[in-house]
Amino acid sequence: MTHPHETWAAGAAYEAYIGRWSRPVAEAFLRWLGVPAGGRWLDVGCGTGALTATVLAVADPAEITGVDTSEGFLAHARTLISDPRAAFHAGDARSLPLPGRRFDAVVSGLALNFVPDPPRAVTEWARVAAPGGVVAAYVWDYARGMAMLRHFWDAAAAIDPAAAALDEGRRFPLCGPEPLARLWTESGLGEVEVRAVEVATVFAGFDDYWRPFLGGQGPAPGYLASLTEEHRRALRDLLRARLPSGPDGSIPLTARCWAVRGVELG
Repeated sequence: MTHPHETWAAGAAYEAYIGRWSRPVAEAFLRWLGVPAGGRWLDVGCGTGALTATVLAVADPAEITGVDTSEGFLAHARTLISDPRAAFHAGDARSLPLPGRRFDAVVSGLALNFVPDPPRAVTEWARVAAPGGVVAAYVWDYARGMAMLRHFWDAAAAIDPAAAALDEGRRFPLCGPEPLARLWTESGLGEVEVRAVEVATVFAGFDDYWRPFLGGQGPAPGYLASLTEEHRRALRDLLRARLPSGPDGSIPLTARCWAVRGVELG
């Protein structure tokens, strides 16, 4: 579910903010799925193409189709990915412009919680999966496991209690193992499994942490853009004081996703 402060259009800004951390998660996710080479893949909510590119590099598909609502993100993905096996289309995750029972793997990375009506979306993903095909997704653990955002929203709420209402950890209760497993099971998928995927997110220094929040892409950057310069400065200074720092000035954090998979029983 989106919010007025959120923008999802500028691919380069999103890459600097979250995209760079999604690639190692995508690789771990795909190795867990273990889909045989030569399959037909669909990446729903493909964004700037991080998961699509990783499928091409790791899973050796015959073809992969990326679908997203953002033309800006799709343009960025097309620029980055020239592999002839990949095609990108504008489309809604809840009503895919694709035939049923076609794909051996239907995947979605870091997008499901931003889709209105997730049950309708996952049912639609199952519709386009071939019998025996895998339907899988992963989302950030906003409540506890996404440290870069946890620090941001905790500091924001300390200065402005109203900011707590924008915190993804509060807004996206779907981003946990039990709700994801229930959603997949209730969508008619079988052999449902959920697992955690954790990666290191080490920032070179405070500027490396802070600068991507100025790009305007996503809830936290959108909130930051809405503040006065004085308020932004106060939040920046509080974060600088609170964030852990290594001897070399780096900021060592971690990011955890919850991944879910199921099989279309057909």
